[in-house]
Amino acid sequence: MREEIRFLLGHEKRSIESIDPTTTVLRYLRETECLTGTKEGCAEGDCGACTVVIGELSDNGITYRAVNSCIQFVPLLDGKQLITVEHLAEEDGALHGVQSAICEQHASQCGFCTPGFVMSMFAQTENAASPDRAELKDVLAGNLCRCTGYGPILDAGEDAVKSKRSGKFLAAEGAVAKTLAAWSDQETVQINGGDKSYYAPATADDLATLYEAHPEAHIICGLTDVGLWVTKMHRTLPTLIYIGAIPELKSIEIEDGFISIAAGVTLSEAHDVLGAHYPDLEELIRRFASLQIRNVATVCGNIANGSPIGDTPPAFIALDAKLVLRRGSARRTIALEDFFIEYGKQDRTSGEFVERVLVPLPDDTDKFGCYKISKRFDQDISATCGAFRLTLEGDAVADIRICFGGMAGTPQRATQAENTLRGGAWTEATVRAAMDAMTQDYTPLTDMRGSADYRMRAAQNLLFRFFLETSENTEHTRVLETPEVAHG
Repeated sequence: MREEIRFLLGHEKRSIESIDPTTTVLRYLRETECLTGTKEGCAEGDCGACTVVIGELSDNGITYRAVNSCIQFVPLLDGKQLITVEHLAEEDGALHGVQSAICEQHASQCGFCTPGFVMSMFAQTENAASPDRAELKDVLAGNLCRCTGYGPILDAGEDAVKSKRSGKFLAAEGAVAKTLAAWSDQETVQINGGDKSYYAPATADDLATLYEAHPEAHIICGLTDVGLWVTKMHRTLPTLIYIGAIPELKSIEIEDGFISIAAGVTLSEAHDVLGAHYPDLEELIRRFASLQIRNVATVCGNIANGSPIGDTPPAFIALDAKLVLRRGSARRTIALEDFFIEYGKQDRTSGEFVERVLVPLPDDTDKFGCYKISKRFDQDISATCGAFRLTLEGDAVADIRICFGGMAGTPQRATQAENTLRGGAWTEATVRAAMDAMTQDYTPLTDMRGSADYRMRAAQNLLFRFFLETSENTEHTRVLETPEVAHG
């Protein structure tokens, strides 16, 4: 067991043996390293002012990911490269291409948010990605600006990503990869700081042993939920177990009719695979949160936290997904919908953790749709999220599964609506009868995201929308990208 964390800060080596494991990367940068270019805006992963880039060893060399440093803990840097806005310029002071583009397009005003925008664009250029303007909007959706306006920023982004990769990061990438590879020792890491302990097991077996010994521990990976417990709720977390360093929990496999997604797989990593089989899941994950969040948040974490408004569980339940739970060497597989018992309570015993989720592959005869309703189109928590899987035999409903989040204390199926539809004709009349039956399925609450009446009417209308999209009609039911107003 190794009792230190090792990482590169820019291209300089760092080694830390003792630290409060809940120290955020943002706080470490500003207070220990005195690198103040990284700003604190919201301290909850929403505004992007604190964006930094993490370089990680991959099959193709180094992969760069933009992340929110305000909700990332320092021990998670082990074996990685941490890059901030201070590291971008060349040794002779020449600006990085992204920085030059920001200057040339006058894409900064007060400057507070600018480092975050720069780092989000930097990750794209260093990954040799060339998104078009619409895709660039998604890349930058997690970076907020209150004064410049997004037009010049997007112009700068378009200029930056067109540039051919060059400079010190390209030149040093081989040496960085060699250093990170040498640090990949497959040892479990333990860090102590005061009365807090942090573990990063190297294998799934090590994780199972640790969690049996410390069932009170919080299992973490992306910290997009737990991070806020520290920054906003000021909670003390005595024991943390990080699963992001376990290779076998980073796998996505197609096996036995399922897409098998292990516990350490991020939403960004699952995006293309799920989208290839279910296009609506691709869009749902894109709208799940910003790229910075998707780069660290895990698919299984969105399930394991038991939230009634998590976006992926309704879709997976509609698809009849399974969950693999592990305690020690014992595993059991349950239907995902059975995992959620009531608000704040899941079918998980002491020392048992979610190892993977199994999403069935689509059947050629099935139709699937899922929809997220939120106050803001991007980067917002759902008021309700609905998902539907339909099997037709001719014009008759052979089977249908309907599930909503945000309508009850857990993600919950609309069984009365399903029973109304099953066996009947897939027509507007039967669908409207099922919409009425949904009032027997749910008693939604009123809160800041929507009233009970709004939620019910929205859920009913989503069923009708699914009917329109799976019937012969010419109605436009999707929000389309509108042409931009020309500058000038």
